[in-house]
Amino acid sequence: MKLIPFLGTALKFSFLALADWQFKSRSDLAPPRLNVTIPANKYVEKGYLFVAPFAGFPDTPTEQHGPRQAGPYIFRDNGDLIWSGYGIYSIWSTNFQAGRWRGKDIVFSFEGDHNPGYGHGHGHVTIMDNHYETIRELRAGNHKLVDKHEFHIINEETGLIQIYQPVVRDLTAWGGSAQQQWIVNAIIQELDIATGELLFEWASLDHVSPDEAILPINPGQAGSGYNSSDAWDYFHINSVDKDSDGNYLISARDACSIHKINGTDGSIIWKLNGKDSSFKVPKDAEFCFQHHARFISQHDDVEVLSLYDNSAHGTEHSGGSEVHTAPTSSGKIIKVNTTSWEAELVQAFFPPDDLLSKSQGSTQTLPNGNVLVNWGSSGAVTEYLPNGTPVFHAYMDSEYLGLGVENYRAFRYNWTGLPNEEPAIVALKGEEGTTAYVSWNGDTETRKWRFYALTDDYGSKEFLGEVDRTSFETSFRIPNEKVIAISAEAIGANSKPLRNTGIAFVEQEVQPGRTPPEIFVGKTATEKVIVKPSSRWEEFGMWKYLRLRIGEL
Repeated sequence: MKLIPFLGTALKFSFLALADWQFKSRSDLAPPRLNVTIPANKYVEKGYLFVAPFAGFPDTPTEQHGPRQAGPYIFRDNGDLIWSGYGIYSIWSTNFQAGRWRGKDIVFSFEGDHNPGYGHGHGHVTIMDNHYETIRELRAGNHKLVDKHEFHIINEETGLIQIYQPVVRDLTAWGGSAQQQWIVNAIIQELDIATGELLFEWASLDHVSPDEAILPINPGQAGSGYNSSDAWDYFHINSVDKDSDGNYLISARDACSIHKINGTDGSIIWKLNGKDSSFKVPKDAEFCFQHHARFISQHDDVEVLSLYDNSAHGTEHSGGSEVHTAPTSSGKIIKVNTTSWEAELVQAFFPPDDLLSKSQGSTQTLPNGNVLVNWGSSGAVTEYLPNGTPVFHAYMDSEYLGLGVENYRAFRYNWTGLPNEEPAIVALKGEEGTTAYVSWNGDTETRKWRFYALTDDYGSKEFLGEVDRTSFETSFRIPNEKVIAISAEAIGANSKPLRNTGIAFVEQEVQPGRTPPEIFVGKTATEKVIVKPSSRWEEFGMWKYLRLRIGEL
């Protein structure tokens, strides 16, 4: 089956239009449309999905990929939007999560510059309350810049961050020329969130030799060292955790190892995997180029950890080369014994579609024992039962916009959002009457919407009816009645009024110019589409997570 070139071009622009016309009351919002291929069942943990997808391919005059509005989002399992943070978290944002600070529920995200070629970002962490109002911005200590990879709250008081710090060193012992002098000193800090005070700092070059690097300085897979922007990233910390004893756990992606660090003097307590492992690691427990290492439990001489095993290394855009160490990526839970000095795989979580992510990724253990795995540069998320059975799987965008979509980390949280902004409402007159559309970005508490017609210039209202709130936007149809203006009221649990909208004067409805073609993302289709060679569809081999079902032309 062939896709005729001129039709292929037309389809690209039709798919881009699918990002629009999602919400009548918020026409400014064009969030990603999740492509759910394994619908959530009764075994899925309660809560919402927290993601921040972005485009891994650059836009060109003829091709545009990935979310049209990259930013942090909260979704239901069916893809229904709860909150769009687009434009609220500005510039480029990632590592979007919920947490608690001093007894209050918060959300936070990295905000700043993104360098996809080297997998770094420089900026700050912005914290918001459950009204989506900024309450704190946190920056690194010692005249350094926060990197995008980590912000992890400890005991509701302090935050762990990671820093990409290029420095000059003599690198000839590791193959560098006289011009190759720049290396990344990977740094972690613990900060007091309220004051920004620096409480602890650890730097890799003080404790770990470049001998442990998996990727050599030449040919430059992890940086070539010619300048500060191209510094050799021999270690590459991408996560930090802290245990109840005050010791730290760091993931060193480019050393393919996990290190436990003494929280008093910074000495290395043990290393897991890599070139200098303290443990004997069986084949099934090995990992490489990993992300997101976390303590799960510690008892006597046994410690249990979770991590995301990329088993691949590459850039966060469409360029560069890749290194693979396994057929697929996976989430892993690993047990280590500090008496026998042996490691053991407790459970692995493999992708439904054989995904292999060259960058990014996360593994979150959930309160009910399930595990949520985010597939990083493959732009997908899966929830598993403890035994590794998938019970939910989704890609971060759909159809043509699903090409090249990426997401650094994904999480599931229970969350209560009550925005300070008033709900949005619009009233549109069509051929069969007037329909009111209402939404409230970030609201999780509205159960019903009550609608009213304004009857005079003094604000008198006539009750029109109420509708259950079932999704981001709720509509209420008023057939064959002459109304000039409409307002609505959000009603919460126990019929508690929450907030009123403004007044929406009735406008004439304008429909989209044409209906997009009947092309849908399939869940099990295996047909391939032949496109012209210049298309990124074929160039970057994204078919493993995009299935188009198109009838014979």
